[in-house]
Amino acid sequence: MESKSTAAKTASSPSAGHHPADVHDMIRVQGARENNLKDVSLDLPKRRLTAFTGVSGSGKSSLVFATIAAESQRMINETYSAFVQGFMPSLARPDVDYLDGLTTAIIVDQERMGANPRSTVGTATDANAMLRILFSRIGTPHIGPPTAFAFNVPTRVASGVMKTDKGNRQETSIVREAVYQGGMCARCEGMGSVNDFDLTAIYDESKSLSDGALLVPGYSMDGWYGRIFSGAGLPMDKPVGKFTERQLQKLLYGQPEKIKVDGVNLTYEGVLSKVQKSMLSKDLDAMQPHVRRFVERAVTFTTCPECKGTRLSQEALSSKIKGKNIAELCAMQISDLAEWLRDLDDASVAPLLRGLQHLLDSFAEIGLGYLSLDRPAGTLSGGEAQRTKMIRHLGSSLTDVTYVFDEPTIGLHPHDIARMNQLLLQLRDKGNTVLVVEHKPETIAIADHVVDLGPGAGTAGGEVVFEGTVEGLRKSDTVTGHHLDDRVSLKDALRAASGAMEVRGASTHNLRDVDVDIPLGVLCVVTGVAGSGKSSLIHGSVAKRDGVVVVDQGAIRGSRRSNPATYTGLLEPIRKAFAKANGVKPALFSSNSEGACPACNGAGVIYTELGVMATVESTCEECEGRRFQAAVLEYELGGRNIADVLAMPVNEALDFFDTGEARTPAAHTILARLADVGLGYLTLGQPLTTLSGGERQRLKLATQMAEKGDVYVLDEPTTGLHLADVENLLGLLDRLVESGKSVLVIEHHQAVMAHADWIIDLGPGAGHDGGNVVFEGTPADLVASRSTLTGEHLATYVGA
Repeated sequence: MESKSTAAKTASSPSAGHHPADVHDMIRVQGARENNLKDVSLDLPKRRLTAFTGVSGSGKSSLVFATIAAESQRMINETYSAFVQGFMPSLARPDVDYLDGLTTAIIVDQERMGANPRSTVGTATDANAMLRILFSRIGTPHIGPPTAFAFNVPTRVASGVMKTDKGNRQETSIVREAVYQGGMCARCEGMGSVNDFDLTAIYDESKSLSDGALLVPGYSMDGWYGRIFSGAGLPMDKPVGKFTERQLQKLLYGQPEKIKVDGVNLTYEGVLSKVQKSMLSKDLDAMQPHVRRFVERAVTFTTCPECKGTRLSQEALSSKIKGKNIAELCAMQISDLAEWLRDLDDASVAPLLRGLQHLLDSFAEIGLGYLSLDRPAGTLSGGEAQRTKMIRHLGSSLTDVTYVFDEPTIGLHPHDIARMNQLLLQLRDKGNTVLVVEHKPETIAIADHVVDLGPGAGTAGGEVVFEGTVEGLRKSDTVTGHHLDDRVSLKDALRAASGAMEVRGASTHNLRDVDVDIPLGVLCVVTGVAGSGKSSLIHGSVAKRDGVVVVDQGAIRGSRRSNPATYTGLLEPIRKAFAKANGVKPALFSSNSEGACPACNGAGVIYTELGVMATVESTCEECEGRRFQAAVLEYELGGRNIADVLAMPVNEALDFFDTGEARTPAAHTILARLADVGLGYLTLGQPLTTLSGGERQRLKLATQMAEKGDVYVLDEPTTGLHLADVENLLGLLDRLVESGKSVLVIEHHQAVMAHADWIIDLGPGAGHDGGNVVFEGTPADLVASRSTLTGEHLATYVGA
């Protein structure tokens, strides 16, 4: 291996006639060992588009995100003062020998936008901020500053003495009725909906508090809640139905009050007041499943009668431009709003109009013109969120930066992929380096340079198996090379439906009173361009029915202490097997309980706070990152201790728990489901925070396959899947159908469409150009008719 000094010389030795600054045309990586990378060294050309390919878990993200992008961001953060760094996330140096030629990295990933119910597409992209300034300048009547149009800012009225410190003196002034104008609707507090509690779901009036009258998750009277309620003076042994009016009022709506229980200072607050703060201020989709079920059962949300769901006060709604108020503009489809804005001509706000026009046109350019600015940010899919983040970079005048994309084609119909490819090339042609982690052959095809990682996943991956052109990849003897031109042919034998699920008058979002019969007992695929109404149809009219199990790509709630073993419930039978074999308590075999290493509390790492400097994370020396006490590691099952088992990939654990002393049928069943969904390479103890969107969805699928459901709804299950794994997924879908389930898949991948028994195609376009069923029938009929965009692309795919 070339030494660092030699590499540095090579990078800076100009060839004859060249300026020394012009030779830095490579990003050099030497000895990358992050996660499963095995001493990877490679040179990436700058100002070119490089695609990173390979099976899921082969090390693509470890190389691109955890090594190149992470080091670039860390070095930029180090240019700030120590004080500023204290407010930034701390980044450890990646495990790599040498990196050279890095430029500023801009990461555009698939992370869903925050599930804060106050966040909308408009607030997340600055479009709302620009509209607020526009209305505060030229709206009639003039009602106040930009905050007067903000639904997250309440109007405040203050009176009293205002003190201002200036130098060594203090100025005081008397303020009377000073108004700080906000635009929040006072009735719904800017949420657009008001909630009503069904009290029968909050408490059982025939029981007393001690007997568990409260039905709210987490309100057990065995712990502190029992002491707090009795300390607040509530009768614990009297049925709630016999409470006096005053006692019931205190139980449900009591204002926060300080009380002392057993010498400890605590705060008592009414149950509904607390539920309002702890549960209803969160987005429904971000809640744990049992809490969400409680909220759906106990709370009814109705549109706020005061603001009609616009979230704004009457004053804010009274100000108009060309006959429209700010809420009406935010409710318009963005492509229509862009057209409306073109007719607006006012020299006093010309620069603002130009900026807003460019922002709205960028939405249309990136294929999101069908959204509206008042759409809650938490309802965007992973692909939509990623493209929304791209918007701010489209018109950027920055050049010579590195753009890092994580599967930018996610959630895109084949029709939209060509447009996304154009945008990636546009960014490259401005003189930027574009690094793309991608599985779709259409996007791999436009790359100037390809890096294929493998040969397998997890410990079997982490090596560069090919580097060169797309043509070279096609001819290479690698998994990606073999599968790049894969095509699934249309099925000869189709399954017959055993019944139908009727949907009548579906009108969620842009759906236009849709009537459709979804066949049961078969593999049914719902297709259509992004924004055509697929998710609206399924999530609005199918998902909430009994017996329907929905598996989406939403983030799995869990800390770095959570892993596949804890999430799937696999750790429970493993702990019991260890406890039985060694005659000790199961709690010893949990790193979050009694078995935890005392030095790092079972985290495996120790965090050292350095005040305003970055926090340092180092592997715990006592347990060497294994998380357990030394005494616990002496207990074995089948010749392995608990840390060894958690370090096993699923496939290895599958054999381990199938035979001999370690035979544990309950663990084997869960492991078989994980292997079934293509996660055989995941280690049982890998933190959930490190999983990709596709891995998260497949982990959920493996967990929910155990649930009692007749209809499985999968939202783009091919996300993050390599071409070779799509075949396995189709096998899994077939097995689900053959076991008597009905499988409904929202999908853009032509291989899944070709494999379907029945296709429902929505469109013809996106937003208000969509919302209709444009085709229902077999894939063969769709190909033969070529009557829709999906039909044309599927026909090309199968070579018809």
